[in-house]
Amino acid sequence: MKNKFFAFFAILLFISCSKNNIAQKNDPSKDVFIENLISQMTLDEKLGQMTLFTTDWESTGPTIRGGYEDDIKSGRCGALFNSHTVDFTTRLQKIAVEQSRLKIPLLFGYDVIHGYKTMFPIPLGEASSWDLKEMENSAYIMAKEAAASGLHWTFAPMVDISRDPRWGRVMEGSGEDTYLGSKIAEARVKGIQGNNFDKADRLIACVKHFAAYGAPAGGRDYNSVDMSDRVLRETYLPPYKAAIDAGALTVMTSFNDVDGVPASGSKYLLTDILRNEWKFDGFVVTDYTSINEMVSHGVAANETDAGILALNAGVDMDMQGAIFQEKIKAGLQDGRIKIAQIDASVRRILQIKKKIGLFEDPFKFSSKEREKETIMNDAHISASRSMAKKSIVLLKNNGILPIKKTVNQILVVRPLADDKENLIGAWSGSGEARHCVSLLSGLKQNPLAKNIVFNYVKACEIEGNDKSAFESVKNRISGADLVIVAIGESKDMSGEAASKAQIRIPGVQEELLKMIRAEGKPVVTIVMNGRPLILGDVKDNSDALIEAWWLGSQAGNAIADVLYGDYNPSGKLPISFPRHEGQIPVYYNHKSTGRPFDPTSKWNTKYLDMPNTPLFSFGYGLSYTSFKYDKPMVNKTNFSADEKLIASVNIKNIGDYDGEETIQLYIRDLVASVTRPVKELKAFKKEFLKKGESKTISFELNKEDFSFYNREMKWGTEPGEFDIFIGSDSDTQNAVRVTLINKNK
Repeated sequence: MKNKFFAFFAILLFISCSKNNIAQKNDPSKDVFIENLISQMTLDEKLGQMTLFTTDWESTGPTIRGGYEDDIKSGRCGALFNSHTVDFTTRLQKIAVEQSRLKIPLLFGYDVIHGYKTMFPIPLGEASSWDLKEMENSAYIMAKEAAASGLHWTFAPMVDISRDPRWGRVMEGSGEDTYLGSKIAEARVKGIQGNNFDKADRLIACVKHFAAYGAPAGGRDYNSVDMSDRVLRETYLPPYKAAIDAGALTVMTSFNDVDGVPASGSKYLLTDILRNEWKFDGFVVTDYTSINEMVSHGVAANETDAGILALNAGVDMDMQGAIFQEKIKAGLQDGRIKIAQIDASVRRILQIKKKIGLFEDPFKFSSKEREKETIMNDAHISASRSMAKKSIVLLKNNGILPIKKTVNQILVVRPLADDKENLIGAWSGSGEARHCVSLLSGLKQNPLAKNIVFNYVKACEIEGNDKSAFESVKNRISGADLVIVAIGESKDMSGEAASKAQIRIPGVQEELLKMIRAEGKPVVTIVMNGRPLILGDVKDNSDALIEAWWLGSQAGNAIADVLYGDYNPSGKLPISFPRHEGQIPVYYNHKSTGRPFDPTSKWNTKYLDMPNTPLFSFGYGLSYTSFKYDKPMVNKTNFSADEKLIASVNIKNIGDYDGEETIQLYIRDLVASVTRPVKELKAFKKEFLKKGESKTISFELNKEDFSFYNREMKWGTEPGEFDIFIGSDSDTQNAVRVTLINKNK
């Protein structure tokens, strides 16, 4: 079979070289092989390459079409998603290269979001590590496992900035900050895609959702987005740009409209910005049936018009909706689209298939031996545990952690203490709960637990009002030296189509915690969830509070490492935790307003019934040790835009433990032609300091760090004063003032 396939393409390549070398000389950007292939394709085959269907393996939405195997044979489908494992992809690829007319290989995609089989923390959890190298490595491992299972393409990373935790998909992104989000986008693309596909251990990255999907009105998934072009460009677009600059080969459109135009029909987004400004040369795929949905948006009278709108906007591939396959020919007949547009989309798709080596060997990603060796090997399990430890954020500690050697008996209280299913998190792909280490197992099997007696009680479910087991819990508290309570969300409470108006701990879990607290024993609360939750009462009823997110396969071991002190927590929040839903959206880099907050006056921007500030701010996270920051220093207080500014700070570990600190640098532009945020993150570094150790940490700032869109929407700097803050979180007031001067004056 392989010999026949290679012979076919050898002949095709020979014909291509002899027929098209003149054409290539006229247009060196065109690939001879690809151009000859396009010249042989029927219109249906071209539209087939522009069509992505799901298989019957599983569905991420309402399947509207079956019969995909017949589509493969007829060349009416060029890519499939929800197709994985070597056996399954090999079977489908054989249909494509043996039974279709032109034998063009299929592209296989899947939602590999935070792990394939070895599950890592959810992306929002990973973002809490602020460890770019570790995030790049976890992305590489998930790509390596998926590629070993026959996959070519993942619909990740999601780089949508979100400041509204009511939106369920906040768990899939990197939080509220543009700078941090951009750095993480770059790291994840590098991890997923690497530099080449020679070893078949990387995937094609797909940046999503373009654009501004993380800012839906009311926090409701799929809802409209309404923002100024300034906010779009300064806050929401940079992470997509960072991902594309890192080499991402594909981009996915978002469901929402921006400025009244659905993203899948927005020429402004897909052509003016993506291709013309950013020079993106990969292909654009829609999200699930989003072309069809432009009819419901009210910008297209029917699906034919929607398809024409999408193609003219810059879409290359239609996910699941079959619009390009079934409806768009009418646009050719009446002149609303040109065959050259279709050829351009097909060309971009075929070029990527060639880039990853599918024309040379359509089965290069299908190796049973590599699949067996790669999936969940020891190195991957170890990396999952390391990433999970770094993703944990210590929110409160009254000195009871790490667990003291004097603790002899621990009472562990569920609902999530012995859970596995939920700890692998939403968007867990092909991850299996049976491979997950529960909190209870992690606590028991840690070597430091050999002298501890554990009691365990199932107190309540995640949801519901059943408190019948509360008395049993109460009866067991008296003998415990410490109570560990594991509460939070089930994995279907965050993720796609999981928006919530109330982001509270569900059911009677908070009542359980309050009852335990009243018994007077030290309480450690572990929160496992996919989004920021309202944790005011939880904080008040806990001696120690840990944000553990959904940590993946090694969740229990990672949490135990932190509780026992094997690992000193270093996580920092990538998103603010509100005190109340009425504050949403609440984020650190807001504008000052003309009447900034003043606690001594009524007539300013504030609430009457609670503070403006979140419960836990962006960048916040405690350690078992303490770090002392000196006042920031700069190499010059006056500088021009073409000069480098060096800002530094001396930091000392003044606590009792070795630890890692994330040093964060923020700036504030004091006077500008347009209002500017009160703080903007511009740099950060993670540094390990031994107990008693001091280090001087330096940051280099350049013109871009002080640039913004001015009143005329021109990107650049303006002379004036800036405050430079360096500290442990976004609340820091540790600052030095500098002046950006106009060198020409």
